[in-house]
Amino acid sequence: MSTHLYHLELEWTGNTGVGTTAYTSYERGYNISIPGKPVLQGSSDPIFRGDPTRYNPEDLLVISLSSCHMLWYLHLCAVNDVVVEEYKDFAEGKMELDDTGNGRFTEVVLKPQVKIKNPEKTTMAMTLHHEAHKACFIAKSVNFPVLHQPSILV
Repeated sequence: MSTHLYHLELEWTGNTGVGTTAYTSYERGYNISIPGKPVLQGSSDPIFRGDPTRYNPEDLLVISLSSCHMLWYLHLCAVNDVVVEEYKDFAEGKMELDDTGNGRFTEVVLKPQVKIKNPEKTTMAMTLHHEAHKACFIAKSVNFPVLHQPSILV
């Protein structure tokens, strides 16, 4: 077994000059820095007074699930002689808030559209979505369902 560590620096950039003197006195902006990578600008979801032009934690969770699935899927296709020519995912995350404003994700649905070169591998291409889900590190780490509605184009 091996252990992998992921380091980043998160810096709040939303101090408007008065800090957090009130819920409405500060912005929700932050920057995420990882050495050797571009800075990622984040905020909270607009429903929580965030900047709609920045990525929010909820976006990043859905992005993580979608991209992890895609990377495993492409790997599995490569080793099973399924030639992928295009891959697009139209993922959706569902979060529910309770009466106190606390929330949790209840599901994420991945909707990958995959174009393959070899029509005789269509069944295999569909099956590999299930295998990619079982292998995805991120999907195995969440406590809600990650569903798949793939389509295969030839």
